Amino acid sequence: MQNMKRICFITDSIFSFGGVQRVTAVIAKELAKDYDVTIVTLDNPKTMDTTFYNLNEADIKYRFFSFPHVNKCKILCCKAYSAFYRKLLPQNKFTSNWYSHSSFPSELRNALSIELNKGDYDVIIGDHAPLAVRLASCKPQLGNTKLIGWIHNSYEALFGEKSTYIGPELKKHYEFQLETLDATVVLCQYDAKQYYFPTKVIYNPLTLVPGERSKGISKKFLAVGRFSRLHKGFDLLIEAFHIFAKKNKEWTLDIVGEGVEEPLYRQLIQKYKLDDRITIHPFTNHIQQYYSDAQVYVLSSRWEGFGLVLVEAMAHGLPVISSDLPTSKEIMGNFGLYFTNCNVKCMAQQMEEATKMDWKKKSEEALKIAKRFRLETIIEQWKEIIDA
Repeated sequence: MQNMKRICFITDSIFSFGGVQRVTAVIAKELAKDYDVTIVTLDNPKTMDTTFYNLNEADIKYRFFSFPHVNKCKILCCKAYSAFYRKLLPQNKFTSNWYSHSSFPSELRNALSIELNKGDYDVIIGDHAPLAVRLASCKPQLGNTKLIGWIHNSYEALFGEKSTYIGPELKKHYEFQLETLDATVVLCQYDAKQYYFPTKVIYNPLTLVPGERSKGISKKFLAVGRFSRLHKGFDLLIEAFHIFAKKNKEWTLDIVGEGVEEPLYRQLIQKYKLDDRITIHPFTNHIQQYYSDAQVYVLSSRWEGFGLVLVEAMAHGLPVISSDLPTSKEIMGNFGLYFTNCNVKCMAQQMEEATKMDWKKKSEEALKIAKRFRLETIIEQWKEIIDA
């Protein structure tokens, strides 16, 4: 391992359920075959469980990091400048650099830099937009280490008017900071065109070994994802299924996931008296069984950086209904049954269309598309950017 290039992922969490965690784990595990890989995580050390995503199968080091406290007076000063920057100051590189200091004070910046310097890494990958920007702030203290930002959300989700993550007022700041990194990886060509500086497009790979191919006879719709606020649109899906179920008495819906919006989903299910038609299941490391048992997959997301579940579903031979997101169209082309984003009536219509399709033909198409996202292909692209 002494002669291997040292790679570090800095991430909010690796020992929890989520698409970002799963993709990071899969990429890190595969890179660990040829590199010395460390994951620096903000997880609580008590949550460490390397059976998550079978991380125990790879030779990966783990370090747990937490940011120190900042005194209240400094926090107040930093907040004052941050508010000034967001609302009044012209947004240019100079003011952005000052904002990076106010939003990420020196105590935090120094602590993270000290932690990252301990590993003497050749490459550090900031996992997710906020940590990628934090990494950019630490660049002067990290010497000649190659710094890569890995953006998992779509451009619109990060900077759109309805963003629940960052918002349009910080769009230029994020771009100014990301531009200082050695490379920024995004998940689709559409998003790459939104940034004013060059980015590298690397699709997410299929992150699981597919289970048994669907037989297409269960009359079950399936949706999988974290129950985070608004994101996956499972509230919209339940509304659409309610419309669909008025005429169709046979099909059911399985939703697999966990999170803060679960009470809302259960309230909607009870409201429409669909307890016998819609079932919520907890996350599982054996998600393949749900794909294998389903007949049609539904992606109801309001936004996606990359719809990993689409690839997983197609790898099991499932036809797909999806909101008309740019990333979905980039992944599936004309294969998907698309509905206008957030339009529950249109979604319900596509659910009805799905019950009439030539399922076997669609299933064959799904398997062919999924092959484009093999891990072997994607990892070579990561190696190119790491070794460049």
